[in-house]
Amino acid sequence: MNEDKILALIPAWNEEAFIRPVIEAARAHLPVLVVDDGSQDRTPELAASVGAEVVRHEENKGKGQALITGFKWTLAQGFDAVVTLDADGQHDPAEIPIFISAYQNNAGELIIGRRDFRQMPFPNRYANPIGSWLLSLALKQRIYDNQCGYRCHTRKLLESLDLKTTGFELEVEVVMQTVCLEMTIGWVPIRTIYGTGKISYFHPLHDTLGFLKMVWYAYQYRRRFLRRYQGSS
Repeated sequence: MNEDKILALIPAWNEEAFIRPVIEAARAHLPVLVVDDGSQDRTPELAASVGAEVVRHEENKGKGQALITGFKWTLAQGFDAVVTLDADGQHDPAEIPIFISAYQNNAGELIIGRRDFRQMPFPNRYANPIGSWLLSLALKQRIYDNQCGYRCHTRKLLESLDLKTTGFELEVEVVMQTVCLEMTIGWVPIRTIYGTGKISYFHPLHDTLGFLKMVWYAYQYRRRFLRRYQGSS
């Protein structure tokens, strides 16, 4: 499709009911790496059976750690960019060419799928825009969809990140560091998909508190980063 080496990265945990068609559809566009995060079902076997490269965690470490493992593998294997998408069907692999096109047109070091919040069920319909607004305030930059995991990351960005979190907060941390590194974030419209039958691993109280901590951390991180930058100039 192009001379750049681009990988599709799918973190997965107990996704045997959903992962096979996701991989098959993604492989129509890109080679696929599945990072199995300690699944206790047939997720890794099914992933390998349909042509994905599989890296396994022996125990569950969290989505963030699965992504970090995938990012390290991406760099070690010499890929120029990586498109991340979920294993449960909430991201349509048929939209991968949208991200490839945006990458080829230099839309940003980080390119994020932008969903239509109005098409989300309660409480996401309200929680997601409020969360994006709060993060935008903390970073002094408009962030349209802070929670979407359908993204394209360039090699330059991956080599610059210093990620510390291991859960769902990691995707917020990536946005935060991209802004503070003064790298460009691009946005592409994608489908808003719910109702796949997947049981959500999102814990409203725990993960909301975790997100609010990340927003506060983003605010403090940006202030410290600016002070260091201004002090060295």
